[in-house]
Amino acid sequence: SILPEPKKSQIIRRRTVHPISFSVADQDAALARMKAAGVHVIRFGMEDQEDENLDFIKRAHAQNIGVVLIFHGKYAPGAPVRPYQAKEFPGMWEGPPISFLDPDASRIYFQQFLGKLDAAGIALAGIELENEINMAGNNPDFRLPGEGRVLGLDDLRRDPEGRQVAKGYQQYLKVLAALKDVRDHSKLSRQAPLLPFSLVDTGPEGAWPTAKNYDGVSPGATMTFLRANGLDKLVDAYNLHIYPWAYGPGERVSAIHRLRRLQQLVQPLCFPAGSPGGKPCWVTEWGFTNDSKNCPADEKARSLLVQEMMGDFRQLAQQKRLTGLIYYAWLGEARFDVYRCGSLTKTGQLAIAPIATN
Repeated sequence: SILPEPKKSQIIRRRTVHPISFSVADQDAALARMKAAGVHVIRFGMEDQEDENLDFIKRAHAQNIGVVLIFHGKYAPGAPVRPYQAKEFPGMWEGPPISFLDPDASRIYFQQFLGKLDAAGIALAGIELENEINMAGNNPDFRLPGEGRVLGLDDLRRDPEGRQVAKGYQQYLKVLAALKDVRDHSKLSRQAPLLPFSLVDTGPEGAWPTAKNYDGVSPGATMTFLRANGLDKLVDAYNLHIYPWAYGPGERVSAIHRLRRLQQLVQPLCFPAGSPGGKPCWVTEWGFTNDSKNCPADEKARSLLVQEMMGDFRQLAQQKRLTGLIYYAWLGEARFDVYRCGSLTKTGQLAIAPIATN
């Protein structure tokens, strides 16, 4: 069934504010507000501070808030590291290439952390591995600068950059297989849905509509490649990120355009469980911005957009194409957050409302 109330805490790998960068008191206050609002699931990304991560998950659990946990794999010793170049390539984060992931070291890491969760009596609400690696920002197997395009399936087979990205995808699947085995042997989290990395909605293959100095791979090409190499034996659902255009709130024509864009992404990839065409999808990030910092918050336009999108998501949930939905974000992302001026906004109330699938 659709996850009716999930919210996401403040981490995307190397991109947003980690919850543990807030004081423990601030974290606890935010968790208490989430509980009071009816939030039961958050999405949280693991970084290097394992003790702090575990403590945060324990405190969320104490508030009856489950965690969809994003794991990041471990890398082979001596793996090269792409530096962060804020001026030249903002948004292209530092880190080793995905092709240098180490399945054995990753397995040990996964076992140790899930073992700690088992010992603490905590079952995860879901598990993801890596984040948005079909685009250069989180995947240093892409060249910088790139050619300013979205690669397709043929590029993954023949293009030099595409072949390198494909090499990383193949290594990723080895680490995903290790994570699945560890998940399957967990005492408490063996039923937690396992998701692959979240796909960026890059749009169609070819040159970006607006010039960019980096590249990506289309969701369709990425999923075709991964499925051909055994993805469906490893995961329970697929994983999408969707940030719809925000023009024309409340206008019929604009709403039709947003629905069509959503359908173009979801319908070729997401199918009811047991279908030969694929698996159902989770949308683990979606949302609209509100740049106003005024209090009380002016949420009229954004709440219209969220209300509209919730209707679109409801259709997909009724078709059983969509089984998980997580809004980005509760707080800490000043443009997207929904807890403002000391209370949950109208947008937030709409975004966490249960979805009827009957």
